Amino acid sequence: MTSPALDNVPDSAKRTDKLTVFSWAMWDWGSAAFNAVLVTFIFAVYLTDSVGAQVDSSRTPAQWLSVAMTVAGLVIFAVTPIMGQRSDTRGTRRRSLAFWSFITFVLMAALYFIRNDAPVYFWVGLVVLAIGTITIEFAEVNYFAQIAQVSTKDNVGKISGLGWSFGYFGGIFLLLICYFGFVAGNGGLLGISTEGGLNIRLVAVLAAAWFGLSALPGFFRVPEIPPSGEKAGSIKDSYVKLFRDIKKLWQVDRNACYFLFASAIFRDGLAGVFAFGAVLGVSVYGLNAGDVLIFGVAANVAAALGALIGGLIDDIVGPKIIILTSLFILAGTGIAMYFVDGAVAFWIFGLILCLFVGPAQSASRGFLARVAPAGHEGQMFGLYATTGRAVSWMTPALFGIFVSLIGDGDRGGVLAIAVVLLVGALILVPVRDPKKHEPETAQPAV
Repeated sequence: MTSPALDNVPDSAKRTDKLTVFSWAMWDWGSAAFNAVLVTFIFAVYLTDSVGAQVDSSRTPAQWLSVAMTVAGLVIFAVTPIMGQRSDTRGTRRRSLAFWSFITFVLMAALYFIRNDAPVYFWVGLVVLAIGTITIEFAEVNYFAQIAQVSTKDNVGKISGLGWSFGYFGGIFLLLICYFGFVAGNGGLLGISTEGGLNIRLVAVLAAAWFGLSALPGFFRVPEIPPSGEKAGSIKDSYVKLFRDIKKLWQVDRNACYFLFASAIFRDGLAGVFAFGAVLGVSVYGLNAGDVLIFGVAANVAAALGALIGGLIDDIVGPKIIILTSLFILAGTGIAMYFVDGAVAFWIFGLILCLFVGPAQSASRGFLARVAPAGHEGQMFGLYATTGRAVSWMTPALFGIFVSLIGDGDRGGVLAIAVVLLVGALILVPVRDPKKHEPETAQPAV
């Protein structure tokens, strides 16, 4: 086993009081402004539907968005491990979190200038959104690593669950404000002009302010980590050190490596639940556009509650059993959904899915926090992001394959998501639970 960061964070870098935990979790609350409002539900739809209508191309606007997000994913895949590593080495975790959060805030606010009356705005908006996807991921690596500074081995599950639930609840509140205040009807309840996409551009400004203000408390409450004492060196040196550390981690603690591999697969399946949920609700189970929004709010409430409850149980039974239980229930529910029809069935089984997505996500973060070598939390969470990106093609690819092979519209895609979740669960089975196999001595793995 590794030397767990939860037990070896210097006193100067650790603060676990309730105000600090709340301040830390507020970053999760605020980041939903980018993920839920801009990327998933509102601005990306405006970009591809309204702004993209001005573009004359053989590819659809949605396809161009997919290309942009793929490029962003490749950058994240290549860079995040050394971003976390260099923050660990230099003792700049909080500074890096603040820097990349600020850059993301600026990019979000810049979307205000993306009008819908000229083709150039589509391309500029696409680039800004893609770069924002990269910068918020850079920030998130440092934010995830801070969990070792605001929790202990006895409450890391609870704290991780709290953070995830804050993210879901933040997304719910802001999404409702944006939809009813700016979007519904023509300009929302505020009656904002839709000319030039003004109402949606103001949503981007609101989202930026929401994120910026929510992130501030953590910058002041969570302490900075001390430098590791190692020389950071050049970017090339960082990659050399990365591969050397990965090799050493494989030799000393294969359990952590197996977990990174298993989590990459099941996290892709978890992402698929939300990525394809709305599509399946409409194309297979007969929901209309209004029903999808209402279901989206209910789904986030279920996921938030699941993360909170799962986090509390996590500290008692350990993260592995939480993840496995959630994954097997998710896979079984997905298989059951293949055989049912109608909106009522979708609501019942869909909310069950969302209820267990939250605990699986939360416990996965808590699991890695327990096995991360002391002083290398940023690098480990960078690898966490990288391994996730490495297999992010899996669920979308299987979704398309199952739909083609099975026929009957998109229904076969439900089975594809269930298969990915089940495979991830089976790979996780032999991985040791860090709560039940705590090390007797502290030997750093990397």
